[in-house]
Amino acid sequence: MEIRFSRHAKRRARLYGISESTITAILASMNLDNGEHEIIKEIGMKYPLKIVVAVDKAVTTVMTNYPLKKGRTK
Repeated sequence: MEIRFSRHAKRRARLYGISESTITAILASMNLDNGEHEIIKEIGMKYPLKIVVAVDKAVTTVMTNYPLKKGRTK
């Protein structure tokens, strides 16, 4: 599975101090079908991490990623 990061996702990761390897590890552990997905994971930060991805065959594109404020999970 190839994982690509949009320019927006790279900027959000840098802004919030989220490493691309962390996001890659989360996505590698999941079995995602084709389409768009919102993933919310606790990774030891103050807030849970939200990742929005689009899966098209063998390419997964990370569209955005950021910590959810106030601990919202939906």
